[in-house]
Amino acid sequence: MAQKTSVPISWFPVPDESELPENLQGLFRKAKENVGFVPNVFRAYSFRPERLSAWFNHYKQLHVPTDNLSEAEREMIAVAVSMENGCLYCLVAHGAELRRALGDPVAADRITLDYRRAGLDERTRAILDYAVKVTKEPLECTPEDIERLQGYGLTLEEVWDVAEIAAMYNFTNRMSLACGMIPNEEYHALFR
Repeated sequence: MAQKTSVPISWFPVPDESELPENLQGLFRKAKENVGFVPNVFRAYSFRPERLSAWFNHYKQLHVPTDNLSEAEREMIAVAVSMENGCLYCLVAHGAELRRALGDPVAADRITLDYRRAGLDERTRAILDYAVKVTKEPLECTPEDIERLQGYGLTLEEVWDVAEIAAMYNFTNRMSLACGMIPNEEYHALFR
C-alpha cells in the first residue's frame, strides 16, 4: 500500500475554513455531504474567496448538460484539455468525475489518458479535437470547426459551450499548475 504523504495542497496560503465567508463554508459543507471531502481546489482557491465564488459559479454553469452535450461529454472535454496541459489536479479530479458520469471506469480512464485511442465515435472525437484545438491552436480555429460540430447535431450554443469549457479548463489548469495544487487522495479510488 502506498505511503501517505504530507505534500501541501498549494504553494499559496490556504485559509482555515472558519475564516471563510458563510457562503463558502456552506459550499465546503455541501462538498463533504456529497463526496465525503472538500476538493483541494476549493481550499486552494479560497486564498481569494471572492474569486472562488465566481469560479465555482462559472464551473457549475458549464457542467449543466444540454440535449446534445451530455455531462459525460463535458467531463471528457475537461480531461482532454487537462491532458494537453499536463494538469495533474484536473486529470485526477475530472478523471474520477468521468468515471462516475460514464459508469465505465475502464473507458473513462482510457479517455482521460488518451481520448484519441479510446475507441470513441466520430462525433465525440470531433468534440474533443475541437476542445484541444482551442487549447493548443486557438488562432487556427475557423467557422468550419463550428459547422463541423453543428453537423454532428450540436447547437451553436453547445459549440460555444465546448469552446468555453475548454477555455475554462485552460484557465483552471494553469492556476492549478502555477499554484502547485495537489489532488485529494480520495479521488484516486472513486467510482472504480
